[in-house]
Amino acid sequence: MAVKGHKLCCPTATYGGERLLRHKSIVRPDLKRVLLSDGAKDNWRLLREVDQACGPPPQPSIEIVDFYHACDHLKEGCDAAWGESTPRSKAEFERLRTLLKEADDGAERAIRVLKYHWGRARGRKRERLRIQLTYFRNQRHRMHYAEYIRNGLPIASGVMEASCKTLVTQRLNQSGMSWTLAGGQAILTLRSLIQSDRWQPAWELLRADFRKTITIRDPRQALPAAVPQEHSVVCQPAMIRAHVNYAAIPVVA
Repeated sequence: MAVKGHKLCCPTATYGGERLLRHKSIVRPDLKRVLLSDGAKDNWRLLREVDQACGPPPQPSIEIVDFYHACDHLKEGCDAAWGESTPRSKAEFERLRTLLKEADDGAERAIRVLKYHWGRARGRKRERLRIQLTYFRNQRHRMHYAEYIRNGLPIASGVMEASCKTLVTQRLNQSGMSWTLAGGQAILTLRSLIQSDRWQPAWELLRADFRKTITIRDPRQALPAAVPQEHSVVCQPAMIRAHVNYAAIPVVA
């Protein structure tokens, strides 16, 4: 889960991600939901399920294909059209890559180029071009990169993938580790609070759940037999809150 400016991005896998996204959508209705992934159908299905589970957003969610994933397909198409890693293929790839990112009709221009060469190709070359042409046609509505950049939206998932690595993998995927969902969530909640510099305000909430009324028995002090010694209460916190659901604590400012 990450929030930057007026954007809310949801990774494809997260402990309690739906709860956090739902909470953030309620407290920050001005945020735009960005669903960012590659072209795999299963990824988009999962993201839509998470999006729907969080309730209707104040404004429509925005689906974006990872720019660098799209560039991989563009490179495959250029190699099919002009030869594997030839100078012409490299030059055309750089030209179309720039158009894809900076031109409002960048995806459509890439499609026109691929379609032209597909129509002239034969055999294996034609099949390779067909695959990449189909990919761009299917994903064109998620490739308005120039518009996304103007609106300050992310066009690549690298930041989120790095967060998954530093937040989750480096802590939970060490040798011999095995976690339950509840145990993993507890550790990641604390770790995310530290990494997002929100430990102090969150600790006020966390410690209230751990503080309990305690009693102490002084063996040197004789008590009437009818009065249980545990009745002597000498320490009690100023306030004990109800049990805290750690998975529901917002972890991103």
